Amino acid sequence: MIPNEETHNLQTQRPHLVLLGAGASRAAFPMGDRNCKNLPLMQDLAQIVGLEPELVKLGFDYEDRSFEDVYSELFEGGWHRSVLHLIEEEIWEYFSILELPNNPTLYDHLVLSLREKDVIATFNWDPLLYKAWRRNYGKAKLPHLLFLHGNVAIGVCLNDHTKGMIGERCRKCGQHLKPSRLLFPIKTKNYASDPYISREWETLRRVLANAYIFTVFGYGAPKSDVEAISLMKEGWGRTRERNLEQVEIIDIKSKEELYDTWRDFIYSNNYWTSTSFYESWIARHPRRSCDALWRWIMDVQPVSDNTIPVSLGFEELGKWYKPIIEAEAPTR
Repeated sequence: MIPNEETHNLQTQRPHLVLLGAGASRAAFPMGDRNCKNLPLMQDLAQIVGLEPELVKLGFDYEDRSFEDVYSELFEGGWHRSVLHLIEEEIWEYFSILELPNNPTLYDHLVLSLREKDVIATFNWDPLLYKAWRRNYGKAKLPHLLFLHGNVAIGVCLNDHTKGMIGERCRKCGQHLKPSRLLFPIKTKNYASDPYISREWETLRRVLANAYIFTVFGYGAPKSDVEAISLMKEGWGRTRERNLEQVEIIDIKSKEELYDTWRDFIYSNNYWTSTSFYESWIARHPRRSCDALWRWIMDVQPVSDNTIPVSLGFEELGKWYKPIIEAEAPTR
């Protein structure tokens, strides 16, 4: 039973911003994709994607090292561009064939649990978030997606500033959308050098400035992302001026470690952590996360958890979301 006060509580139009890292995809698909292909983290990407033979051939030490360190060393060490190109092609090929399971996944729950005003920004190359968004399109008004390091599923038209599935046609000029560039883990990524990715980051900065809740899911702010963290700090602004906003971190690391990583975004005690998406504020207040927080903090009113029922299939899940979605329709 959905609490009535939660369903009809539509108090704030400020966005909920969710930032995804590789840990989010691993959490969403712990047993792999539809064909049991694993979702890699930076620590095991070389092994899972199958880069080991190439790295061994180069005589390159990669074991027990993060791929971001390995790739950065290759890039900065002056290796021939053909070597890097081969590695990049193998990564693209691995990620591009990943498929969603037939049943609802964490990513389906995520996109259905945010509204059109909200934004999901991801560093991940895998296509599964976008595929989950597409198969739920039309069931509700869904959040906007930003691909901060490019994505194997995303095609772009630079002339008309549009994006969609690779191979589809631009809705303005009719030309086929071209693959977006993937940004690999080097210390200086120079986001401004790619027009599409530059626009994604500019949008992120605007959303950060207005976000009421900022959720970080499975992203550890690695050393190679110095530029990314700097740009996000610019968007978020001075911490002392974000005394009403809330930061949420979904990660298996300790609360102390997570606070140390994200302290530049946290005002006082305005943050919480959880080890599972289904313990998060989003999952407990789907499509009403910002409204529930405002009701609880600003109106000093009790809020009831309305946690997503994980075991439902798509038909039953649609029925469960239906009253929440219908309550969002403007009254005449």
